[in-house]
Amino acid sequence: MTASQIGRYSKYIRPISIINDLLVINLASLYFLKGLNLDVVHYIIYQSIGWLVISFFVKFYQIYRFTELVEIGSKLVQQAILFLLIVIAFFPFSKMVFFSGKAIFIFMAFSMSLISVSKISLFFYLKRYRIITGSNYRNTVIIGYTPEAIKLKDLFETRIDYGYRFLGFFSDKKSNDEILGKLEDLKEFVLNNDVNEIYCSLNEISNEQVKDLVNFSDENLKTIKFIPDTKEIFSKNLVIEHYEFFPVLSLQKTVLHDPITKGFKRGFDVVFSVLVLIFILSWLVPFLAILIKIESRGPIFFKQGRPGIDQKEFFCYKFRSMQINKTTEKEASKNDPRITKIGKFMRKTSLDEMPQFLNVLIGDMSVVGPRPHLWTQNKNYSNKIKRYMVRHCVKPGITGLAQVTGFRGEIETDEDMVNRIKHDVFYIENWSLILDLKIIGQTVINIFKGEEKAC
Repeated sequence: MTASQIGRYSKYIRPISIINDLLVINLASLYFLKGLNLDVVHYIIYQSIGWLVISFFVKFYQIYRFTELVEIGSKLVQQAILFLLIVIAFFPFSKMVFFSGKAIFIFMAFSMSLISVSKISLFFYLKRYRIITGSNYRNTVIIGYTPEAIKLKDLFETRIDYGYRFLGFFSDKKSNDEILGKLEDLKEFVLNNDVNEIYCSLNEISNEQVKDLVNFSDENLKTIKFIPDTKEIFSKNLVIEHYEFFPVLSLQKTVLHDPITKGFKRGFDVVFSVLVLIFILSWLVPFLAILIKIESRGPIFFKQGRPGIDQKEFFCYKFRSMQINKTTEKEASKNDPRITKIGKFMRKTSLDEMPQFLNVLIGDMSVVGPRPHLWTQNKNYSNKIKRYMVRHCVKPGITGLAQVTGFRGEIETDEDMVNRIKHDVFYIENWSLILDLKIIGQTVINIFKGEEKAC
């Protein structure tokens, strides 16, 4: 059985998913909202159109074999929030209907839970199906034998769940056992071996060859994709802008630069911080204040200037965990004699960072983001480590991806800082609400477990 025969039903997965979701929300609304005096026909039409419009903008059904679970979770959250607003918006326009927050909540919880379970189950089922059976794979070849092309080949071979079968390279510039032939041999091979996708390294072919390959792909219904060359700019997110009819490639800013996303994240920060202040800091502050004062003289809180967004200085608040000293720009080290006994416990559990929820309310920080470094660290590493300054394009956070993955504590080598920056940049470029919630959840777990690298 050929790959095309195996995968001939895959084109029906998306339409079936859409029909399934519409059935879920409409049948659920008939059951849970039946006592609200709705005009059923009008409401179902309104609800269905609303769901489809939202899914178009959220790209809810654009799930591919290489999509990560975090991205699916983010799409589910966005779809649920916007759909809830659509549902609520229906009621003010009809005087005859009754509004029930409880009924809407149950309807939303039931329908979105069912849709989430079915969507994630299908996602994992297809991954598992590809691994076990080797079915629904897509045959691929790569033009060019560059470092980037080799990395892509390694990805195809290690991520079996993606469902790609790599057949070989074609290159006019190099020759070895992995290379099946020259570029002139490609077309015949593609047609004779049921190749589905052609990946082309821009580093090894001319513009005329690109045009020829695009035409060949169009004529034979093959997918052609391009691998960025060694110029680092092509590994970034690029968008096409048009000045009249002239196309220009520009670097795409991250989702955290979008005004709607910034407003949503700020709203989340405020609500979360208020809840922490009311339910945790209201009793934690006096409790820790007594312990801090019993052990050593000095203030309860410690504040220190740190570089924030756009390198603007702000004062970062903490519970004081050290004896009073004059070396505020010296990073704490393991078994630092300046650290008090209660300070050691607070640092181990990250409780010393809790006053920073005041910084979040003020607007200097976010709940999740790159941790603010010392000014001395900024000066030492900004020109030494690649992309270090990217972390200053967003607000610093109380916790971050680097911290929950173990890259925290004393900076002993440049590699320690490099790993932090890698995780900070990944967070900035791949932000989602689900990722924030995951980091917050892991932070809470770490508080109870204690951090070995905390000092």
